[in-house]
Amino acid sequence: MQKIILITVLFLSAILIKANAQEKGAYKDILDWTYWQPVSPKYEMSLEKSSELKEENILTIRSVKSKINGFGTIMKTIKSDLYLGKTIKMSGYVRCENVKSWSGLWMRVDYYDVAVFAFDNMRRRPIKGTKDWAKYEIVLHVPAEATAITYGILLNETGQVWFKNVVLEVVEDTVEETGQIKGQDHKSIAFETRAKAIGNEIKSITSSEKNALKKEIEQIDKDLDNKVITEEQADDLKLKKAAVHAANIDSKVSVQEEKLNQLVQDKVDGKVQDAKDNKRGGRMVIFGTNSEELGPNQTEINISSMKVYNGQEDKEERQSKRTTSQFVFAAGLNNVITDGEVKDSDFRYLGSHFYEIGVSYNSRLFNNSNLLHAKYGLSVMYNNLRPTNNRSFEVNGNQTSLTLNPIELNDSRFRNVSLVFPLHLEFDFTKPEVKNDKTYFKSHQSVRVGLGGYAGINVKTKQILQYENSDLKSTEKTKGDFNTSDFVYGLSTYIGYKATSLYLKYDLNPLFEDNTVKQNNVSLGLRFDFN
Repeated sequence: MQKIILITVLFLSAILIKANAQEKGAYKDILDWTYWQPVSPKYEMSLEKSSELKEENILTIRSVKSKINGFGTIMKTIKSDLYLGKTIKMSGYVRCENVKSWSGLWMRVDYYDVAVFAFDNMRRRPIKGTKDWAKYEIVLHVPAEATAITYGILLNETGQVWFKNVVLEVVEDTVEETGQIKGQDHKSIAFETRAKAIGNEIKSITSSEKNALKKEIEQIDKDLDNKVITEEQADDLKLKKAAVHAANIDSKVSVQEEKLNQLVQDKVDGKVQDAKDNKRGGRMVIFGTNSEELGPNQTEINISSMKVYNGQEDKEERQSKRTTSQFVFAAGLNNVITDGEVKDSDFRYLGSHFYEIGVSYNSRLFNNSNLLHAKYGLSVMYNNLRPTNNRSFEVNGNQTSLTLNPIELNDSRFRNVSLVFPLHLEFDFTKPEVKNDKTYFKSHQSVRVGLGGYAGINVKTKQILQYENSDLKSTEKTKGDFNTSDFVYGLSTYIGYKATSLYLKYDLNPLFEDNTVKQNNVSLGLRFDFN
């Protein structure tokens, strides 16, 4: 009775799937290899024959657009049963032509769709440009819990790549793994995660069989429309096909149920950990820098740099790119230089201050050296001056001068806001790191020295006066140009360690453009570059 119900449900589901399907692409097969082909393809994937050896099959991926953001791949997935607990080597011959970005063989060892135990795509030893046939290898360990192995070739962005003679073989466990994620280092998966994965696999089996049945029913309907078969024969065939897929579901689900039963038994025997025992997962929120290494399933949310890192691998890859980005914040004391001096200033030394907020980009100038960087970006600068002796600024024609205020002031503040483009040559003494035969050129990890300047425009000038009038507290805000310079430009330098630097900047333009006595802003404070 249960099987009859299952057959009926499958039959009706296939009809509904057919009616509501809106496919945007489909999987395609080349021999026993598979690839995904969208409606608007970016790559052409095909089979070629060797001119020397007619029986030799050569598969190729070729870009069909001049600019592509993404990759194309031909792959196959096999069960891991024959390789559990063993180290395997994937080898194959590859030829490429005009590969602008990179290409490579790739292999991945999975636990269903919830964990990657081992992975290598040759990203750290890429195949690029134009090269003749050569043999390439990937070595990964397959943990005992693995459920599938997927492997193939990929082409990133544009060009063409050919591959042939792909072989999987077991090698000694002493052979070093090549992957970014190594199977020997895999972490145990929590009971809850494994149980959910098996449940999802059971759902996937049912869905896959329904989709397969849907395609067969479509073909039967076509034969009926073309009068190849009668309506009675069509109904009979549909029921038989539904019975076949019901049997497939029954047998495949039984295997997964057996795995689930074994998992529960292992849990009872204490062989499987709970999710709460997996200390390398979860999220951490950071402000500033974090020297602690992330776990493979751990996420770092860095508030100061406005970045999110998914695991240590992702963090290291992004922080060692040729160009990285930083959030910049600086603050400190601000004053003016008059006749080359800052002593006996008309402004309070501790009360006058500056702020800078911005975003910078840091580009390594040489491919294999971490010493020199170009640092550039966009910043908003706030320069504040607080006059001494109860004074404030007044404008008389093209002259701006400090005058004694007739009312006793609680505060007198003069503010310039500028939008500038800083540019520095930065010397970064961070030493490169070598991990898994790859060199990482990180920045902002050691002593840094920057020399350069800035240029921009003055976007706002404001004077703020605070005083008491008949026991009422009043604030007077006056906006205008006050004869300040429209264009702002100057020199700046900093020296520091990691994210923190001592920062000095000096405006080459005078504060007031036409004043008889020239005064230039000078600022000294701390700067933070959060990477």
